[in-house]
Amino acid sequence: MILYNVTISIDENSEEKWLSWMRETHIPDVLKTNCFLECTISRIKAEEEGGKTYAIMYTCESKEKMDHYQKTFSPALQNDHNKLFAGKFAAFRTFLEVIEKFDGAR
Repeated sequence: MILYNVTISIDENSEEKWLSWMRETHIPDVLKTNCFLECTISRIKAEEEGGKTYAIMYTCESKEKMDHYQKTFSPALQNDHNKLFAGKFAAFRTFLEVIEKFDGAR
């Protein structure tokens, strides 16, 4: 299992438009690639000046599917984001390999 985390700090004046676009367009487009099982949007709880930071976490079942997404779909999807929000955000991406998962129920 691979977790693909995109951390984005978005300008406060663009936050509402960006969040709507992520929910209504971008994330559905990413999930339509069939490379991911699910997606979670989280707001990072920290005081920031001029913007808010979000973590977008996609769950992928294999490295092969992640590689396919990176080669086939990611460039165009990132380009769409850049066109709409150029100069309004900073982003970094992290790939995490799940090595073990624990269940809290006993």
